Amino acid sequence: MKVVLIGVGQAGGKVTQSLAEFDYNMGFNAVRGALAVNSAKADLQNLDVDTALIGQDRVKGHGVGGDNELGAQIMQENATEVLDNMDGRITTEAEAVVVVAGLGGGTGSGGAPMLVRELKRIYEMPVYTLGILPGDDEGGLYQANAGRSLKTAIRESDSVLLVDNDAWRGSGDSVAEGYKRINDAIAQRIGLLLASGEAVEGVGESVVDSSEIINTLRSGGISAVGYAAAKASEDAEENVNTITSVTRNALLTSMSLPNATDAESALLVIAGDPERLSRKGVERARRWVEDETGSMKVRGGDFPLGSDKIAALVVLSGVERSGRVDKFMEKAKQAAQSQGKDSDPDEFTNDDLDSLM
Repeated sequence: MKVVLIGVGQAGGKVTQSLAEFDYNMGFNAVRGALAVNSAKADLQNLDVDTALIGQDRVKGHGVGGDNELGAQIMQENATEVLDNMDGRITTEAEAVVVVAGLGGGTGSGGAPMLVRELKRIYEMPVYTLGILPGDDEGGLYQANAGRSLKTAIRESDSVLLVDNDAWRGSGDSVAEGYKRINDAIAQRIGLLLASGEAVEGVGESVVDSSEIINTLRSGGISAVGYAAAKASEDAEENVNTITSVTRNALLTSMSLPNATDAESALLVIAGDPERLSRKGVERARRWVEDETGSMKVRGGDFPLGSDKIAALVVLSGVERSGRVDKFMEKAKQAAQSQGKDSDPDEFTNDDLDSLM
């Protein structure tokens, strides 16, 4: 699936770089362009992807200090400049644009949904948000920001691929180690998803293509992705249970949004050496995903890849009714109230969360 990445804010820029590097190092060629956008000059200086500094007349390159309303205003005022930077990147080859942002800060939280809206106004292709929720240990401002940003992103995007910052962080990680682990996990999972059907080594029995990804995400709302891998036997028939096992692990223990299993639609991608992939195992795993998610729209297929492992990538779409999202929205509401902000009692519910726009 050929995409263009636009990272907004500090986290968005770093994750965009991680994704672009993963795609390049794996030789997938799914990422056809990458740009990092920020109002803080310092956050752009250590990035290897192309960058664009916005809002200099407002904040002089010092960022918005966690003010996501200001972040949204700056993006609105500078959207034309950002889109001009995309000239030559978003070509007829591109099948989607992915806007990447941490939802708790200022520039990314406020600017990403605004940029998505502008992109959808101009381009016919899908525009997705890859959004990262702040961890439980991050401050109330980040929780409140993310609540409002998420609601706005859901409304503006074709789908929001959501990552809970705590999902892949190790218990003993330092802050820096934690963020690196999260960025690497995002790059691997989203990178494999985007590459499905593009980088084929050998011939699979039923190869996933980009239309199946787009159709899975067409449910809109919130999506989540999970991944697991295990050593494969050289005999495909001996890998029937391996395929089922890695699929269960991907869905039940490794989702970007923990405990999100009820879904409108789903996609199961089994990656590995075609000679080691069992069609019986893939179909059995796909039926298990149907039973577990309650969805009759479960697409599935192979991703032929030279490896001695078998990996399962599970994408769930339409998971906004998950308990994790409800819990997060309640926390966002409490955080806003503790800061003394006036808000409607229903502002941070799934249905009525106040928009940034």
